[in-house]
Amino acid sequence: MHGIIENLINELTRLPGIGRKTAQRLAFFILSMPQAEALSIATAIENVKEKARFCSRCFNITDSEVCEICTDYSRDRSRVCVVEEPSNILVIERVKSFHCLYHVLLGALSPIDGITPDRLRIRELIERVGKESFREVIIATNPNTKGEITAQYIREALSPLGVRVTRIAYGLPMGSDIEFADEVTLGKALEGRRDI
Repeated sequence: MHGIIENLINELTRLPGIGRKTAQRLAFFILSMPQAEALSIATAIENVKEKARFCSRCFNITDSEVCEICTDYSRDRSRVCVVEEPSNILVIERVKSFHCLYHVLLGALSPIDGITPDRLRIRELIERVGKESFREVIIATNPNTKGEITAQYIREALSPLGVRVTRIAYGLPMGSDIEFADEVTLGKALEGRRDI
């Protein structure tokens, strides 16, 4: 029996953010679960691996040709929010007052790592912007060097199309103290200031 538990622990440590101790706790929790619940988790993993695919329009993860967001006509179809990964959509969707369309790049530019524009879904974004009547492209790439390079590249690539290209503002989080902010964060907060 020790071998099968050890095997499960080893497999669980392959997940991001799961160290050996957490994997042990999860393994013993799974062992103590009713069989139907444990098998339900296994089935969910199997289904996602078999059925998950990228939306043919926005490259979000879906189980059909076109995702639910792209087929939701109650959304603001004049704006498209560009993100690096499908997981970014989940975060933005928590902002209940913001319901536009999305475009997933499936990464960020990093020439040193061999991630060039042809490896991302930038060409498809440019084609979408050319075909669909977007008034605004909101670039929501990560606020790091790769995200900034990617945002700048997209802005330049879209400039001939005459569409408004904006970048999400970032800076100080709510509830924080200015005295604890680093120079870069504070600088970005000052750049992203708005009228009140």
